[in-house]
Amino acid sequence: MRELPRGTVTFLFTDVEGSTRLLHDLGDNYAEVLAEHRRLLREAFERFGGVEVDTQGDAFFVAFSRASDALAAAAAGRAALEAGPVRVRIGLHTGEPVVTDEGYVGMDVHRAARIAAAGHGGQILVSQSTSDLTGADDLRDLGEHRLKDLTAPERIYQLGDGDFPRLKTLNQTNLPVQSTPLIARERELQEVLDLLGSARLLTLTGPGGLGKTRLALQAAAELVEEFSDGVWFVSFAALNDAELVLPTIASTIGAKTELGGFLGQTRMVLLLDNLEQLLPEAAPKIAELLRAPNLKVLATSRERLAVAAEQEYSVPTLPLEDAIALFTARARQLKPKFEPDEHVTVVAQRLDGLPLAIELAAARVKVLTPKQIAERLGHSLDLLTGGARDVPERQRTLRATIEWSHHLPLSAEEQELFAHLAVFAGSFDVDAAEAVCAADLDLLQSLVDKGLLRDTTDGRFFVLATIGEYAGEQLDRRSDAEAVQRRHAEFFLERAECEAPHLEGGPEQAQRVVRLARETENVRRALRVWEQNGDWEMLLRLATAFSPVWWLQGHAVEGHGWLRKGLSAAKADFELRSKAFEMGSFLAYIHNDLDGATALIDEWLDAADAADDRLSRGKALHALSNVVNAAGDMKRAHALDTESLALLGDDPSARYPLFGVGYNALMAGDPHRARILFDQALVLAKRADDALEIANANGGLGFAALDSRDEQAAIAFFTDCAEVAATFAYDSLIARRSIMGLALLLASRGRYLESARALGCAEGVVEERAEGLGALGENVRERVLAILRADVDDVTLATAREEGRRLRHGDLRKVVRDLVRSLD
Repeated sequence: MRELPRGTVTFLFTDVEGSTRLLHDLGDNYAEVLAEHRRLLREAFERFGGVEVDTQGDAFFVAFSRASDALAAAAAGRAALEAGPVRVRIGLHTGEPVVTDEGYVGMDVHRAARIAAAGHGGQILVSQSTSDLTGADDLRDLGEHRLKDLTAPERIYQLGDGDFPRLKTLNQTNLPVQSTPLIARERELQEVLDLLGSARLLTLTGPGGLGKTRLALQAAAELVEEFSDGVWFVSFAALNDAELVLPTIASTIGAKTELGGFLGQTRMVLLLDNLEQLLPEAAPKIAELLRAPNLKVLATSRERLAVAAEQEYSVPTLPLEDAIALFTARARQLKPKFEPDEHVTVVAQRLDGLPLAIELAAARVKVLTPKQIAERLGHSLDLLTGGARDVPERQRTLRATIEWSHHLPLSAEEQELFAHLAVFAGSFDVDAAEAVCAADLDLLQSLVDKGLLRDTTDGRFFVLATIGEYAGEQLDRRSDAEAVQRRHAEFFLERAECEAPHLEGGPEQAQRVVRLARETENVRRALRVWEQNGDWEMLLRLATAFSPVWWLQGHAVEGHGWLRKGLSAAKADFELRSKAFEMGSFLAYIHNDLDGATALIDEWLDAADAADDRLSRGKALHALSNVVNAAGDMKRAHALDTESLALLGDDPSARYPLFGVGYNALMAGDPHRARILFDQALVLAKRADDALEIANANGGLGFAALDSRDEQAAIAFFTDCAEVAATFAYDSLIARRSIMGLALLLASRGRYLESARALGCAEGVVEERAEGLGALGENVRERVLAILRADVDDVTLATAREEGRRLRHGDLRKVVRDLVRSLD
């Protein structure tokens, strides 16, 4: 595609009128006729310098540097199609759009598309800006029209004197003009329209700031052509008396007779906005209106109306990509050349995709950089102010919007529960709400219905971050705040300790790990409570029980830090301290803090010797072997693991030093002995029903098979390792074992670039998690690089490794499967 025009650009959109009917009439000839239509239009557009931006189905989007060329191209295209059956509507609009890597963005693109959609087959419509630039004599003024984007009216001109039906613009409606087009709600808009196809009453629900009204307005605008008596907007935001609902509707639509009788004679849509403060009294009054057979009601409310005919649509927050698009669009209204960066992504994530919050944050770009906005979001209710002056007062700050929702009728019990739920971080389940906040299901459901609490598909609940901040302010004002915080911390300590034994083995090991990992944010909050209160033993108990989740999730540095704090201050018994030493030293080793790991192991050995505990000393010696092996002393590591095995005997924990001596045998070039040791470790892992260590054993067996030239067995072992590790979301094990193993196999087969990409992927995973490849991983990396550097230049090798790093965010199990398929 040629370079897109910049500066002042004229956009041309085309669309085939009656394509469904044309398909029916032409049958098998349709594809051929459509292809000829495309050829003729492309030829006309190219003749006048048009650059094709996009083609979707039978529609064109073309850009021109000169408005006169665009108009001439439209006329030529229409003339070329005159003899055929295809009738095309064409729209032109001129503006100064922003050009990005993805193409054009801005309101001018939307406006041009809407102008084209307003026309009829064979009609060419031109905006005021295009007309002014062309100065053509044969442009007929069709007057001002409101388009479906709901922004300011546009004066539209028609090229030539042809007679066509009235334009498909907003006429029978009082929908308010919007200053900006709807951004990033295409999926939700279509879902709402689909539901309105069958529902008589559709209520869009959710908390303040979600954009319920804006979405409803756009959906209503899309329906204007279908309802002969119009689409009418009725706002109840300023109304507090339910008795005035029906009179307000009657006044808005101009009903001169009794409202029910008037509506019975019409085909109409009523958009009833902001009903929440009038419920429940207003609900039966609105239900009565549905006796009119051709009436549809689209309502917005913080909670559903709860009437029989109602279909509820809970408006979702914006997904990350759409939230970034909204921030960018609003920022460009203030700074036209604004480009999003990684800090915009942070802002969008922190604000949970709440449209109002994102728009208010974007309004700060004139005085703050995105990085500064992100840094100040700790007090987002104070930052997110200064909304547009032409919106309701309650929408000019996020705090005002939330207070509007909170001040609407909530019972004392609901207000108390809303405040208490602020103690949770992230999401929580019913059991937690009941234990910590004495919540019952009816109260939880009521807060969900009122939009102050959201539920998930897996039975959990959460509060949007900005609403949670407000709830936290309410909690801080309560006399029982400290008691609620302590109950929260105690609950998650108990939950972690109940789950901890099952994280090291058992039939539900993977499910338990995943389930406990959901509580990471709550555990962090509980740890901070124990720290602030100086309850160091409680902190140590929780950090120790949660340790498997720390390293499986890639938070080894954080977990080690909490354990170090607890061990330094807690007066705990030997059993707890021994387990904390084990977990803390392992977490330090995982993130390559060998000094930190050694310091904890030295304390561990002293404690084990003082208690004369052989098992504890045996485990500590294996932990030390890992550290010295990583430091390059294989001989000492082997001796430490040998001593560890002697102390552990047939205890299931002997599987760990067996792995150690097995990996040393591999690096010493003895795959046969390594395989024997891994098989022994595998027996113990299976006895403990420890799926993670079974996966680890399969990884080791894969390397042993590879070095024994049994490639098919190696592939099977690496595949099994990845499949099991993926159930724990343990990406670094997949990287260090399966992907590194396959990188070595690919290199040995001369598949150098694929090997380099696999190597880069594995490196990227462990680097992102602030971990290392481990002694064996480093050994394999050097073997792979030695093969690659012999035949691949440095630039090509670096490029391929960087390409592989980009795979680290994807499904690593799929990466392994794809590599295996490529080896077949």
